[in-house]
Amino acid sequence: MQETELAKQANGSAERSHERFDVAVVGGGQAGLAIGYFLARQGRRFVILEAADSIGAAWRTRWDSLLLFTPRRYSALAGLAFPGDPDGYPTRDDVIAYLEQYATTFDLPVELDSAVRSVAVADGKFVVELDGRRLEADQVVVATGPFQAPSVPALAGELAPEIFQTHSTGYMRPSNVPEGTVLVVGGGNTGYQIAKELSATHQVHLAVGTRQKPLPQRVLGRDLFWWLTNTGLIRKTVDSRLGRRLQQRDTLIGSSPRQLRRRYAIDLKPRVVAASGRTIRFADASELDVDAVIWATGYRSEYSWLEPSVLGPDGRVQHRRGVTEVPGLYFLGLTWQHTRGSALIGWVKDDAEFIAAEIAAAQKERAFESDALESPAVRTPQSAAAEGSTR
Repeated sequence: MQETELAKQANGSAERSHERFDVAVVGGGQAGLAIGYFLARQGRRFVILEAADSIGAAWRTRWDSLLLFTPRRYSALAGLAFPGDPDGYPTRDDVIAYLEQYATTFDLPVELDSAVRSVAVADGKFVVELDGRRLEADQVVVATGPFQAPSVPALAGELAPEIFQTHSTGYMRPSNVPEGTVLVVGGGNTGYQIAKELSATHQVHLAVGTRQKPLPQRVLGRDLFWWLTNTGLIRKTVDSRLGRRLQQRDTLIGSSPRQLRRRYAIDLKPRVVAASGRTIRFADASELDVDAVIWATGYRSEYSWLEPSVLGPDGRVQHRRGVTEVPGLYFLGLTWQHTRGSALIGWVKDDAEFIAAEIAAAQKERAFESDALESPAVRTPQSAAAEGSTR
């Protein structure tokens, strides 16, 4: 009985280790679900591999009070409206619930706790290694998005051990931050929002290395994204003259340095250049003693598990609208992958639909080549005559 059971387990493991799919999608966030919708409509045999134990894991690491700066009407994936007031702004928990609902509604094959350890190319297919498991796929979509490994400057290590430090991914609520002077480092939307929330309970300073263009949330009674959508600006491509200019400088939505000073009494500092003990030094040679530091300093890409070489000298993925030079390997959800909206939940569907079409074309070509190889040679009268003349 025991041998039979062990044999069944062994056979099950063998079957799982040789699973074959048309497409393997790495990442179960908004980008992974977005491409999943279109692959399901094509009838593809595919799997969405998510390393975490839940869908939309990146959102669960964001702070409790997070509000999207895109209204619900501009925050939906393909095929399913975002519940609630279309003109209201979703919370972090609203987004998580929506992504879970989306996966359920379209019965998407998301496999949780499935961290991808490597992706390699062998014999014209992709081999995807997981813990104790191997998959094969004709094509792979890397949908891990722009928020991968938190980036913290090396000088953070020069601060005294008693100083509270966390990246913005570790910040949840003001009550978790010790009393006293707090420095938020990073002048993007995340840094500004966290600084504003903390100002109600702490003495807050915000260090801004590069100033971003401030834009109001509403203009003439309309949300900013209404204007961006109806003027077509949100769809200006990375190759356009305006797109090339815009991608070099991000925007600050619903916040501004003036608002921070006047309404929230937050002191703005220039770029952080050094740290020692409890003291932070800035580019203007001023110094500040701190009790806590929140590093809202962005993220860096982490593709060490991806064996095909697709990174350029600058460490960025080399692609054209998510299509790489490695046949069958695609990326989805990157910042400015094609437009300003590429990494936003409400516009990632545009790139997903494009990549799904590329996948369909590649699968069709693969099937044609396979049929050509398997079909017997056709013997025409001309070839028969040619054969006879040589005998």
